[in-house]
Amino acid sequence: MKKYAVLYGLVLIAAIAVTFGVTTLLMNINERQREADEYPLRVVDIAENEIDPAVWGQNFPIHYDRFMMTQTDYGRTAYGGSEVYSKLEAYPAMVRIWAGYAFSKDHNEERGHYYAQIDQANTQRVQLVNQPGACINCHAAETPLLIAEMGWENFNRTPYNEQAGNLHFGSSCSDCHDPTTMDLRITRPALVTGLAARGIDVSQATRQEMRTYVCAQCHVEYYFLGEDKVVTFPWSQGYTADDIEAHYDTYGFRDWVHAETGADMIKIQHPEYELSTTGIHARSGVSCADCHMPFMREGGIKISDHWVRSPLVNLNNACQTCHNIPEEDLRARVLTIQTTTAGLLRDTEEALIAAIDAIVAAMEAGATDEQLVEARQFQRAASLRWDFISSENSTGFHSPQEAARVLANAIDYARQAQFSATQVLNSLQGTTVTTASSADGT
Repeated sequence: MKKYAVLYGLVLIAAIAVTFGVTTLLMNINERQREADEYPLRVVDIAENEIDPAVWGQNFPIHYDRFMMTQTDYGRTAYGGSEVYSKLEAYPAMVRIWAGYAFSKDHNEERGHYYAQIDQANTQRVQLVNQPGACINCHAAETPLLIAEMGWENFNRTPYNEQAGNLHFGSSCSDCHDPTTMDLRITRPALVTGLAARGIDVSQATRQEMRTYVCAQCHVEYYFLGEDKVVTFPWSQGYTADDIEAHYDTYGFRDWVHAETGADMIKIQHPEYELSTTGIHARSGVSCADCHMPFMREGGIKISDHWVRSPLVNLNNACQTCHNIPEEDLRARVLTIQTTTAGLLRDTEEALIAAIDAIVAAMEAGATDEQLVEARQFQRAASLRWDFISSENSTGFHSPQEAARVLANAIDYARQAQFSATQVLNSLQGTTVTTASSADGT
């Protein structure tokens, strides 16, 4: 019996040793595979100033192939997509809401990142207005090189058309990745400054945070500050529409004067980052890349999908990783949110047009600037909030409740603008106002 016990012990020890060896081998293989996935055999050395995606693609062919698919026109979604169409034709109220501003002449659904520089060069907004070089910031991969060569202030203030000949690439690998380590990085100074205003040191950001911050370099509201037209994010008070309005009011800033009413106006750009900060996904630690660049497998390799696009055309990878429900149910949830938001946008546009008409009627009756201060201020507040949701590219999905709140306030302010102007008109005509539209009943 003792002999068998010893033999059993030796077999057990051998089995443990083999198991340990196999496990160690598998772990080593997995680790090497992971390293190979992230850092493949380098075909070329990528220079610090290399902005051509094709050069990076020699080392990262799958990433490059997926990025080049941002050229693909995958068609329209219910409220977006990659097909170019005129939003001014789809929503004609925009022409009057932006009267006197270049967006009232040309405003189209955007295409993929590949076209960032191409579409900017071709928009009438560049041809109609002598835009500053600051507009190049998010449309051309040459931006960091031009900043290094010209200096930050000089780059921003030098007119776009004087720099257009230097622009050849739209979004590029170099915008978001360090060429040596491939780590995510920030290449646009305005984001660093903007986050610092919120007490955030971007150099201490986690990788998951960086998967949002690299997008927030451009998918934000911004304006051109001072004579140098320096790209600036209006975050001194916070990220909400109300916070951004407070920032602009502190500066007494305006983007343009409304051509019909004479009001000082703000043009909001595309505040995807700001709106998303109030949504459930961001509060749950979900990054922009998790949904718009979800992980995918190509053979044995796992990468972030660099075909950046609407999650609605990639529900399996973009949504079902976390939400284990059928695609059609997920699509229905998104469309419910977007359709509700779109309805509120149309209601706000109707209210804004009524406000513009009322102010114009008062002006034609002889109203003075002093008499119209209140009505114009309400118009500015309403338009800013409408634009905050209209120009944000998720049609409310990034933060449904916040989008509804902002538009409810926008409608209220627009009706108050209409009411205020009507009071002025009636006073000039010797009549009285018997009804009011404001939320507080005044």
